[in-house]
Amino acid sequence: MPDPLLYEVNTRCWLRALSEKSATDITLANVPEAEPARWRELGFTHIWLMGVWTSGPRARAEALKPPELRSVFDQVLPGWKEGDVAGSPYAIGDYEVPPALGGEAGLERFRRKLHEHGLKLVLDFVPNHLGLDHAWVEERSELFVQSPGEAPGTFARQTGGGVRWLAHGKDPYFAPWTDTVQLDYRRAATRLAMTELLESVSRRCDGVRCDMAMLLLNEVFAKTWGAFPMSKEQTPATEFWASAIPEVKQGHEDFVFLAEAYWGLEGRLQALGFDYTYDKTLYDGLVTHDAAGVQNHLLGMAAKALAGSAHFLENHDEPRIASILSPAEHRAAALLILGLPGMRLLHDGQLAGARLKIPVQLARRGEEPKQAEIEKLYEQLLATLPATAVGQGRGELSRPREAWAGNPTARNFIIVQWQRQAPEFDLVVVNLAPNRSQCYAPLSVEHLAAHNWEMRDLLGQEYYRRSGDDLQNQGLYLDLPPHGAQLFHFGPIN
Repeated sequence: MPDPLLYEVNTRCWLRALSEKSATDITLANVPEAEPARWRELGFTHIWLMGVWTSGPRARAEALKPPELRSVFDQVLPGWKEGDVAGSPYAIGDYEVPPALGGEAGLERFRRKLHEHGLKLVLDFVPNHLGLDHAWVEERSELFVQSPGEAPGTFARQTGGGVRWLAHGKDPYFAPWTDTVQLDYRRAATRLAMTELLESVSRRCDGVRCDMAMLLLNEVFAKTWGAFPMSKEQTPATEFWASAIPEVKQGHEDFVFLAEAYWGLEGRLQALGFDYTYDKTLYDGLVTHDAAGVQNHLLGMAAKALAGSAHFLENHDEPRIASILSPAEHRAAALLILGLPGMRLLHDGQLAGARLKIPVQLARRGEEPKQAEIEKLYEQLLATLPATAVGQGRGELSRPREAWAGNPTARNFIIVQWQRQAPEFDLVVVNLAPNRSQCYAPLSVEHLAAHNWEMRDLLGQEYYRRSGDDLQNQGLYLDLPPHGAQLFHFGPIN
């Protein structure tokens, strides 16, 4: 199966922009045909509708409180009004699509439209917590982490049994999210309820992006919530994901599970059934210009772990990449994340060089001028890749060797060899350094010495002929300019 190319769309802002552009109320029920047609033309395989679920008035009120968040609203959307704030899409009040976005019927119609264009739908699942407005806060409060009395990070709720102090959702390293309430995965009833909720979501899409998926691991949960008492009920010995994922995949083997994951726990989550996990280490290395660190990270990964990684330069949680990298750096990094085995993730606005990170609580975004150079680089990359083996065949990292003794610049290269149909193959070559770099790239193509080869840069003008014997014996010599990014196609001459 080809490696997925996932496009994240900020649903509320996107529909608002379409409505303003067409002077018509656009919801998921009547998205113009041009939208999925354009996504398919660009080569995307999956569309992630971020922020499609219902929030609620309590969560929205929390989003309007923090002065620092209101200040960000001022910066990215001058003149904003309270009506532009919808609340966090990760403080879910109900796993139903609100009427303003088209309702459940609109979602179903949108999914059918995607399928007609050969695209699949990915939706959010937030396993760690629910929003303050969710019905379970009142009706099933026993499912949440709670304290016998007031404690930091808790809030009071009146129930039939009296006052309960429920905990806000959090991770171990940050203050609680005050628009949420923390689910208690030490309880079997909570696990059962959330599995059923996950199954309900899965029936309406083709994959889920699971928010902060590592927080549910038994060890992490115990460390985060050990200070909060538990009843005599014993925590299940198994991991939640080990049972929940097979439940959903039963009869739907091609359903995709993507985990937002950090802290070196990605391998654990892949072992528990996730198809893909965020590769934040790669992202951090790229934005901090750590070429050697990126190479060490990627070459240190097992092939299966690499193929199970989701590579990205931005998403709704990270700054816009065009505000961090120069166009030359951006081009090299973009080819890299698109040229690796695994899931490739691009973000709404990234292809036009957007620089403003929009808080997820906003339902409207302002106009930003497009950057022609960034648009051009993505147009070229996305138009070129489908005709190659990149993401379509077998991808394998090559370990660069020194071009000559004492030349350390081989550590600046990332090289990926792709082959779908022998004998032809493709080579992704990226120099992440701000200086010219040289190396030899070993090639692992069968019968390499049996042919002489022509190699053509599909992203530029370079064309060479190389001896198969030389390539077999010493590798391919490469000499790239600062932030050089090339995609070579190799074909046999004889």
